[in-house]
Amino acid sequence: MTQFSDLNLDPKVLQAVIDTGYTTPTPIQAGAIPPALEGRDVLGIAQTGTGKTASFVLPMITLLGRGRARARMPRSLVLCPTRELAAQVAENFDTYAKHTKLTKALLIGGVSFKEQDLLIDRGVDVLIATPGRLLDHFERGKLLLTGVQIMVVDEADRMLDMGFIPDIERIFNLTPFTRQTLFFSATMAPEIERITNTFLSAPARIEVARAATTGENITQGVVMFKASRKENEGSEKRALLRAMIDTEGEACSNAIIFCNRKTDVDIVAKSLKKYGYNAEPIHGDLDQSVRTRTLDGFRAGTVRFLCASDVAARGLDIPAVSHVFNFDVPSHAEDYVHRIGRTGRAGRSGKAMMICVPRDEKNLDAIEKLVQNPIPRLDLPTGLSQRDERPAEGGDTPERERTRGRGPRAERKPRIAEPSGQATDEAAVATAETPEAPAAARRPDRGRPEQGRPDNRGTGNRGTETRGTERDKPRHEDRRDKRQDDRVVGMGDDVPSFIQMSFQERIAS
Repeated sequence: MTQFSDLNLDPKVLQAVIDTGYTTPTPIQAGAIPPALEGRDVLGIAQTGTGKTASFVLPMITLLGRGRARARMPRSLVLCPTRELAAQVAENFDTYAKHTKLTKALLIGGVSFKEQDLLIDRGVDVLIATPGRLLDHFERGKLLLTGVQIMVVDEADRMLDMGFIPDIERIFNLTPFTRQTLFFSATMAPEIERITNTFLSAPARIEVARAATTGENITQGVVMFKASRKENEGSEKRALLRAMIDTEGEACSNAIIFCNRKTDVDIVAKSLKKYGYNAEPIHGDLDQSVRTRTLDGFRAGTVRFLCASDVAARGLDIPAVSHVFNFDVPSHAEDYVHRIGRTGRAGRSGKAMMICVPRDEKNLDAIEKLVQNPIPRLDLPTGLSQRDERPAEGGDTPERERTRGRGPRAERKPRIAEPSGQATDEAAVATAETPEAPAAARRPDRGRPEQGRPDNRGTGNRGTETRGTERDKPRHEDRRDKRQDDRVVGMGDDVPSFIQMSFQERIAS
């Protein structure tokens, strides 16, 4: 079996690896490090959690052992799709380069430009950045890329999903043609194939697993769920999520809960906290300090449940994640591979569970087609039915019902005010059944004057009608009575009062 000592790494780098407790490289590391040390381009394809970061950090540190960085001209460049992944690469660099004198700079959003400019001005050997912030520094004239010797693109497929491919192509054109390129991805979309064919020169292709495969040490399952009513789907899904967590019991030491939208991330986290679960949200709209503090708490164990979006949680290296819950079925099938790859890392076992509602079944079919394996169906947790799960007072209330007043017109019941006197409303009801009846008479719940009161919209005909006891007429009655005809033909039952008034003014004129 191959050992790190067999890979011709720099002795200082090898000592740092031994200090971390690793002796045997993963398949992607054993396949990518030797050609990288030879100066060849590398195309690495492996599922998440297989150690791709060390596959380029270790040879990069070894190759940069000789030489000195110049101001504003980094010697190597690492591009990452998210701030968290870039910070993770920076941590790996600090770990493996602690016995060397190499320097680094981390360029990500949410951090002051001034602090980053000071690092670049002093000169750095390794520049770790997200594409947007890197181009910001370049356009401000604070950075030159003509001295880049090694360029690394990590999580290239995620770059594609986030729309960074044009930025990646521009950055490639800003670096020297003679650079060495290390390109890593978990899946190989056609656009990624085009990029590699364009910018990589005879790369060593290292594919330790079929593209878009899931780890065999991850137990998967999906719950097919249908809400009792559409407006209650959110609250019932959250109730189902809590039941799934409770069913796992102590086996669920911590978990990442993925949602498709940032708003759902906040809602799910707030709901879990309301029910006593230790949960925190993380997504792209939060301040970088909050995101960093939340991740540190999750790694330290002070936060048990991390509610995350795909952008925020892609590429996170948290070794001891026991469960992954997909609150929503991902709209892109490749995202499923990355989501469940947060568990079962470094040879550990993990469990991934998903909730699928009827409208997401087509996305589920796409996932099963991509991974070429059916995902086992799970039963609903014991004691949970697909009825409206209405919690106790102060709990997670369902969304506001928005169906009032909708549906077939025949099912609606007009709200007719009770008469104040002894007279009945038979005349008004009979009038409402005739096609010549005014709109307000046909629809007594909208715009009908009360007994003895003229219509508030200023119509003269109905102003003289009385139902029950006679009441005092309101002020300005004489001005309203000047309008003679309030009938609106052909507009249906739901004519707003201001439209009727405008028609009356035109008729009068």
